[in-house]
Amino acid sequence: MTSSEEFESVRRDPDPIRRGQRATELLTIYQQRATELARLRKAAIEEAHRDRGMSYTEIAAALGITKGRITQIRSTAPGIERAFFGVGPVSIGVPYRYRTTDRERPLIAAEDAQTGDQLETLVSALALSVSRYQIEPDRGDPPAGDSIVVCGPKSAPIGAALLARDPALHMVEDHGRWWIERHADGERFGSPSDEAQPQSADVAYVARHKVDGRVIVHIAGIHGIGSLGATHYLTGHLAEVFRKVGDKPMSLVVRASYDGLTITQSELAAGPYTW
Repeated sequence: MTSSEEFESVRRDPDPIRRGQRATELLTIYQQRATELARLRKAAIEEAHRDRGMSYTEIAAALGITKGRITQIRSTAPGIERAFFGVGPVSIGVPYRYRTTDRERPLIAAEDAQTGDQLETLVSALALSVSRYQIEPDRGDPPAGDSIVVCGPKSAPIGAALLARDPALHMVEDHGRWWIERHADGERFGSPSDEAQPQSADVAYVARHKVDGRVIVHIAGIHGIGSLGATHYLTGHLAEVFRKVGDKPMSLVVRASYDGLTITQSELAAGPYTW
């Protein structure tokens, strides 16, 4: 169904509740598309200035707007790195992990909950609409649309399925310890917290997939705190990463130090590798 057909279908829906629900859903989608168009226009202006050597006055004349409007667009439109997470809306999922309280049950770990909260802050700041979901231990597929999946291969099948799509990096378990391994040469990145003399640090895998026209960002720490470290790194370096990879699928490794649930430092350990 085309956008115009969907619009007319909502208008003709005889059920007022269903019509209201569908109208709300379409409003969110249309608003996200409008924001993405603003981002694309800003990126086009900067590209014409940078790559074609056009002045902003010349660009304004070519677009049929004033130079003042160009200045406004450059200062108010979302940054080009917004596209790292897709067009939106974006759904953010964190896993249940089996923990024993009065009995063994799936719970959301504190570090995963905080990762979800910080990702929501990051994505919302990019003018993307956000929703949340939980990743059940047997979940194999992400939700429809653009999404962020915070899940390792041990937590749910969806983590292993996304890793299997990556030609550059994967995660392996060896003698009870997990590693991020580079396909090209077998180099491994392990968590410093698992060393004989443990350090308060962890590593995490981050990937950006493009599947059927949508973006799926996958984050998997060796331990839960690693995912929080990866989020910390993306928050501070997203524009830099996007300048390197553009709209391509990619993966990288982040190393982060922590104090309790506070990330004290995060840095790129390997990558980004585009596919």
